[in-house]
Amino acid sequence: MRRRLQTLFQRKFKIGLLFLLLLTLLVHLVMDLALPTDCRPCGCNAKASGVPSGSPVLASPKKLSLRILQDFSGSNGSLEKSSQPQGAGLPARAGELGIQHQHGMENAGLTEGSKLARLFQHPLYNIPIPEVTEKDKLFVVNPMEKFSLHSSGSDEWVSSSKAETLLPTGKTAYDTYPAWLKFHIGINRYELYPRQDPLMPTLLRDLATQRIVSSVQKSGGTQLKLIMTFPNYGQALFKPMKQTRDQETPIDFFYFSDFERHNAEIAAFHLDRILDFRRIPPVSGRLVNITKEIRDITTDKKLAKTFFMSPAGNVCFYGECSYYCSTEHALCGKPDRLEGSMAALLPDKTLAKRRSWRSPWRRSYHKSKKAEWELNPNYCAQVRETPPYNRGHRLLDLIDMTVLDFLMGNMDRHHYETFEKFGNDTFLLHLDNGRGFGRHSRDEPSILAPLQQCCSIKKSTYLRLQLLATQPYRLSDLLREALATDPLAPVLAEPHLRALDRRLGKVLAVVGNCLARATRPDEVLVHDLGSRV
Repeated sequence: MRRRLQTLFQRKFKIGLLFLLLLTLLVHLVMDLALPTDCRPCGCNAKASGVPSGSPVLASPKKLSLRILQDFSGSNGSLEKSSQPQGAGLPARAGELGIQHQHGMENAGLTEGSKLARLFQHPLYNIPIPEVTEKDKLFVVNPMEKFSLHSSGSDEWVSSSKAETLLPTGKTAYDTYPAWLKFHIGINRYELYPRQDPLMPTLLRDLATQRIVSSVQKSGGTQLKLIMTFPNYGQALFKPMKQTRDQETPIDFFYFSDFERHNAEIAAFHLDRILDFRRIPPVSGRLVNITKEIRDITTDKKLAKTFFMSPAGNVCFYGECSYYCSTEHALCGKPDRLEGSMAALLPDKTLAKRRSWRSPWRRSYHKSKKAEWELNPNYCAQVRETPPYNRGHRLLDLIDMTVLDFLMGNMDRHHYETFEKFGNDTFLLHLDNGRGFGRHSRDEPSILAPLQQCCSIKKSTYLRLQLLATQPYRLSDLLREALATDPLAPVLAEPHLRALDRRLGKVLAVVGNCLARATRPDEVLVHDLGSRV
């Protein structure tokens, strides 16, 4: 009897204990459901590497530090260390997260009566690119890595060690990324950014309005440029104003000693987009406060030493560079306001390697010597036999760039870059366009040497150029409309806009001469419609 009571007691004790455990679990579940969304435990702790959590990031054989950005026009691949925020590598592109860009007409300033809107609706501007496969993406996704943002309501990011939060209901990690990061992860083999990209107005607005937290001089280069950093880790290349809108390059200046113009960088981006090349990173104009946004926040001691007050009471500085960095060529505000261009930087070369190629039609950069292509009218035959121009569309892409440079009057195209991952089968990056739009009263026919000597051009490029020469889509009107949305509008003086139409006519005349000499049109107009454009 005693043994039976003992057994019965043990059974009741176990049942009671099990009931208490179930009750405790139920209480925790109710409390968790009652908490606000942003207060729930995340359960996805950040990695010790400092890579935030919440979305996939780039796959890499080793952990990368946050040296995310770098000046797209540099040759040495380095930035001032003081300009680098601490953080993590790049997240995955939007398509990997199930987020698709809607390529509708969502660009700022495009109304129903807009010539730009009609242009971008034209069939020639809606030719699909090939399907983008995994190997066509600049960045490969590692779904094991996570990314985490803080939820303080600020637009600033914090390291993952300081923030572990869940995203708001209905949002993905991609929705929280700043515009510059979405721009980076959207790059693929065929385009730097998509046509009528709904992200573009936001990215341009950020370049013009984001608070500047760091300003340091970019090392290298012939003229002064600054790397500016934003609170969301975005960075931009700032080129200050050196000439007024109505000034032309002096006739006695050599092309290699010309000024780099901030408004040329802005206009080049929009012109490149109108031509449907889309190979120049986004650029916006900005009015910068020299005192608050450069002098007071710079950690660059060499730059800081060059600030002074002019006799007129304006704040000036000149930095260190090969040309025009002296007291005589100082950059002065009014009294401390200075115009400049802000160009979005491409992903750092440690994350996305780029290869620099010497242009076959590079100038001699000498006061009296001429380059081989200037002396040999059959020079193109030699180029066609030389890799990488002996196969693929590399030569045709270079001729596209030639057309862009001729329209701008840019003689300073000595090198170009490509993303190394894509080999020869990718677009050329049209970088460093500050020496364009210098002289509207004279056209430089030698810029068209590749087109004249090779007598080849993509059929899609030729058809678009023809379209831009018609009254409904006149090139000068399109660029004027595009530039009207920039914070520094008017960006170009009217004579520069009128020169575009004149130069476009000369490009079409060169192609016309080639067609007249050819036995078949397809010897000149290389069919690319229906493949990559």
